[in-house]
Amino acid sequence: MSSHPPSQPVLALDVGGTKLAAGVVAPDGMLRSLCQVETGVGEGPAAVVKRLMELGEQALAESGVQTGPSGEHVVAVGVGCGGPLDPRTGVILGPPGLPGWDEVPLGRMVAERFGLPTYVENDATAAALGEYRWSGWDVRSLVYLTVSTGFGGGVVADGKLFRGAAAQGGELGHVVVDWQGRACGCGARGCAEAYVSGTSIARRATEAVADRPDSSLAKLTAITAKDVADHARAGDDVARATWDETTAMLGRMVAVLINVCEPELVVLGGGVTRAGSELLDPVREAALRQAMPPAAKACDVVLSRHGDAVGVLGAAAIAYERLGAL
Repeated sequence: MSSHPPSQPVLALDVGGTKLAAGVVAPDGMLRSLCQVETGVGEGPAAVVKRLMELGEQALAESGVQTGPSGEHVVAVGVGCGGPLDPRTGVILGPPGLPGWDEVPLGRMVAERFGLPTYVENDATAAALGEYRWSGWDVRSLVYLTVSTGFGGGVVADGKLFRGAAAQGGELGHVVVDWQGRACGCGARGCAEAYVSGTSIARRATEAVADRPDSSLAKLTAITAKDVADHARAGDDVARATWDETTAMLGRMVAVLINVCEPELVVLGGGVTRAGSELLDPVREAALRQAMPPAAKACDVVLSRHGDAVGVLGAAAIAYERLGAL
């Protein structure tokens, strides 16, 4: 157990393929500050890490909390980042959504910058713990799925994170849903991420409108997952077909997880979930229909209560867990 007073906050950093986020978080999950900026992943890891450090400094400044040993001060840094990564060493191991991030010692770099104990974890795994600790769900088990630039997840069973023998457990985005399916950024084919991530939704819609100039999507210079959801809602049949394929695949994935893990709750988070009921309703219906009846009856599928803050809260939860405060 840690000797740090439980009243002290932590600095939390979240590294995503589209955005970076930083915040100062109290032990009860209260956000003292939240700052966000575009990742700029094409600039390479050095530029992104520099931007992340500056964002962390901004979050500290806006919170009014210091890193020094007196008064109210942050006692650790939690970092969430897309995997694969090694949470024991804090080294990033070439995530598909972060090109060029091979053997990046992010944990050491952050620790040196802020002079604090630093704990690195897969972002979706971290978010699962944040959801479990600070969302008010009255459950002991849940699966968290992030549907954003990429797609991943984390599992909490009996109140504890599942990490696996090599600390890589929970790479749910690379569960194969179609053995002869689309190529995934990890090098395999048919991974869930190749169908339900924001990147894949946009890519599939772009491919579809190449033969359908009459689609309202064809008028856009660059299609996003949000565009697909909006145009599907407005009645565009190309957008609707792409969106329906997405929700069907995600529903199938959730059904598999319900059968395997039998959680009390499956929580969907990430940028794509801003579509709200347009995403949740068909996914929940498909998942609970396809899962084995006893497991389906014991489970519900919901949206995260934390919105854009879920990554930062997850990173903070990891820091508190590693400090022994959770």
